[in-house]
Amino acid sequence: MKKATYTLLFIRVVSYSFILLMEKEAILKKLGVRISEIRKEKGLTQEKLAHTVGKDRQSIQRLEAGNMNPTYFYLREIADGLGTTVSELLAALA
Repeated sequence: MKKATYTLLFIRVVSYSFILLMEKEAILKKLGVRISEIRKEKGLTQEKLAHTVGKDRQSIQRLEAGNMNPTYFYLREIADGLGTTVSELLAALA
């Protein structure tokens, strides 16, 4: 392949990676907003939810801000602490 073709291919890969990163950030933000909404509906503070699930408040704060990519098991703990299901947490992403 010519140098121009490699350059174009590289630009496409970088652009696609950037788009995926932006989508990931948006999804994590929506998830955090949903968790925050449910927590507030249940009358819980971040501190109380954190205590209930054995996490620290900063961890809950990062989750709600969309600044962490939680594992399925982490989401199960959060869902249990909120008295809901993982499906309900993820409903905002559909």
